[in-house]
Amino acid sequence: MFDLVYDTIFFASYGNIYGLGNITLGLFDVLLAYIVAIIVSIIMALILRLPLLPSKPYRYSFDVSALYPTPIIAIGIFSIFLVLNYTFVYNGIVLAAIIGILSALFVKYLFDFVFPKPLDETGGEDVQ
Repeated sequence: MFDLVYDTIFFASYGNIYGLGNITLGLFDVLLAYIVAIIVSIIMALILRLPLLPSKPYRYSFDVSALYPTPIIAIGIFSIFLVLNYTFVYNGIVLAAIIGILSALFVKYLFDFVFPKPLDETGGEDVQ
């Protein structure tokens, strides 16, 4: 058991041991990748004709838009890849762009199936 702990600490200090073992990301690289994921997801959502903002009133709206939840999903999924220490090529920039595109597609076509709108309290119908 102690060998496993030693190997984990030893190999974790040298970066990713699977493929890109000599690459470490700096703070600037990570921030740039997050910005790329946010911008690509918003642009792709606008290309897919999602509205920029949800319908009014904003507080009670369950509509998807380009500003929410698209970039939130993009940075969440990209964070999972960073925690798993998988950055692909160009210090994670290409991975951030791919995740931005896929998150916009997810929000456009699959978001309502995965996270359905709440039922109306009066009639049991979906909130429109």
